[in-house]
Amino acid sequence: MAFISDKAELGLDVVIGIHTVIEAGVKIGDNCRIGSNVVIKKDTVIGDNVRIDDSSVLGKLPMKSINSATTNEQELKKLIIGNNVIIGTSAVIYRGAYISSGVLIADLASIREKVKVGKNTIIGRGAAIENDSTIGANCKIETNCYITAFSIIEDYCFLAPNVSTSNDKYVARTEKRFKEYKGPRIRKGARVGVNATLLPGVILGEDSLVGAGSVVLKDVNPREVVAGNPAKKIKDVPEEQLLENQK
Repeated sequence: MAFISDKAELGLDVVIGIHTVIEAGVKIGDNCRIGSNVVIKKDTVIGDNVRIDDSSVLGKLPMKSINSATTNEQELKKLIIGNNVIIGTSAVIYRGAYISSGVLIADLASIREKVKVGKNTIIGRGAAIENDSTIGANCKIETNCYITAFSIIEDYCFLAPNVSTSNDKYVARTEKRFKEYKGPRIRKGARVGVNATLLPGVILGEDSLVGAGSVVLKDVNPREVVAGNPAKKIKDVPEEQLLENQK
């Protein structure tokens, strides 16, 4: 049977599976479906019509080792999950994250503290979104993408499977790196092909396109297509592919 704290608040027509744990201060809206073996940590707020599949953990606190570089001891706001969100099996969402309405978080995905995910975005299977990152609305972050800490991804962006990002240009050496951690900024409508790598602090301009397998060392101008290692411009994005020309 489930364990539900007497200090948790459940809305109407909430269905809860076996061996699920709901801690004190949790608030769950109406018409939610929560699977088995789910753990919802204290103070988490969940909206209406949310589905949470088996073995997911919501509101987890970050772990910090003696060698952690970007994880700090800090007070975190409660995890907030908006309306109509779907959370897949064994997903982990940390305390301090904010998940907007209509988001889909697929199986095995991980979303760290102080991450904001905009409306109707898809976070794919096994994707990892590290702390202090922002994901805009209507994005698709596909299977096994790695979004490093301090990244910014604006609205309507597409990242194909296995895209990787970096925020440390000194590769874990010298004290200078602690002042210069910076993830990429991916501007509105930009797209990144499968297995591409974005180095620290690069900016992808609006509606730009990075080809599969590319290594992006420097900023990409708006509406450019780049490819290769290192990535270089090969052409402009065709007019019919521009965001403004989509239905």
